[in-house]
Amino acid sequence: MVKAIVGANWGDEGKGKITDMLAAEADIVIRFQGGANAGHTIINNYGKFALHLLPSGSFNSNVVNMIGNGVALNIPELFAEIKGIVDRGVPMPNLAISERAQVLMPYHILFDQYEEERLSDRKFGSTKSGIAPFFSDKYSKIGFQVWELLQDDDVLMEKIKNVLEVKNIILEHVYHKPLLSAEELLETLKGYREMVKPYVINSVEFIHKAIKEGKNILLEGQLGSLKDPDFGIYPFTTSSPTIAGFGAVGAGIPPYEIKDIITVCKAYSSAVGAGAFVSEIFGDEADELRKRGGDGGEFGATTGRPRRMGWFDCVASRYGCMVQGTTQVAFTVLDVLGYLDEIPVCVAYEIDGQQTKEFPTTDKLNRAKPVLKTLPGWKEDIRGIKNYSDLPENCRKYIEFVEKEIGYPITIVSNGPGREDIIYR
Repeated sequence: MVKAIVGANWGDEGKGKITDMLAAEADIVIRFQGGANAGHTIINNYGKFALHLLPSGSFNSNVVNMIGNGVALNIPELFAEIKGIVDRGVPMPNLAISERAQVLMPYHILFDQYEEERLSDRKFGSTKSGIAPFFSDKYSKIGFQVWELLQDDDVLMEKIKNVLEVKNIILEHVYHKPLLSAEELLETLKGYREMVKPYVINSVEFIHKAIKEGKNILLEGQLGSLKDPDFGIYPFTTSSPTIAGFGAVGAGIPPYEIKDIITVCKAYSSAVGAGAFVSEIFGDEADELRKRGGDGGEFGATTGRPRRMGWFDCVASRYGCMVQGTTQVAFTVLDVLGYLDEIPVCVAYEIDGQQTKEFPTTDKLNRAKPVLKTLPGWKEDIRGIKNYSDLPENCRKYIEFVEKEIGYPITIVSNGPGREDIIYR
């Protein structure tokens, strides 16, 4: 059976924990999109980890962790992550890399930095991880797939020279930066070759065989619906599709095989980077929620930037679940809200004097104001509770109110940072 675990909002919803938990029953976990520009925080018996490219099943020794063809593969970052967890006592993950995955090149990171610098106050708030230049090259058909690293040096060098003809013109005349050396780049790619060679597989054959054998497969997405380049807050999005439907493409799986789409929502809202955020809060109110949020506070797992904070947004979350094709919702970090006497929830938007529960395009979103409904808090620490019926009444009412507003069943409730802090409904 194939399940997808994806985010309903701006990312940072707690997908890593849910994947880590469900990976205990999985045979294969596949990262199917994104790159090292966002991270998943996982807390387990080994400690606290921020993963960026490694699939979240990497702490389960029986799981094959695959980098799918839809991933922007930063090879040094991947192997630095592996070393980082192994050095802390985690067994070496069972790693597989699709031969069709695209390689994020060193110059993609440079171009990302140079473009944000050029844009100045008009910048998109990039993590400067090279993602937009990477996907620009991929769809311009001048990217490098993993299999190309395994070719003879002279064949690889010919392509490098062809690509650098254009790159160096841009560096010289647009960014006024030093030119790239083909010889140096070849040496870098030869190093990449040695790193990935033992793990490269024909992922299409591997996946279809696994499906025929009835293996349990988890598709792991990065970021969330509102960062999708088609359905998100464009242009303040990422550059690869963040929705479960892309899992069929980014992992090479028939679309009809994806039977369960677990969409993760936070019990409040947070976001990193620029773009509309209707339920956003500021000042002391935001600082307090940020300080209490997550485990050790709400800061980006990749950038360390303080996350923007807001109340739960039913409009955005309903839309986020809709575009994912949600079958069930995992509701995370509920325990964080236990300090509040009252909890505001955004139930609609007011745009040009009209109320709506439909999530709009960016032009209207920028004019939207939140319509808030205030619910009573429960003023208790709910960590350690295992049964839904044992939650405080106001806590259950909060969950059930959100469930009714978004229109999708909340079946998993996370009430703490650890793998065991889970309540099934």
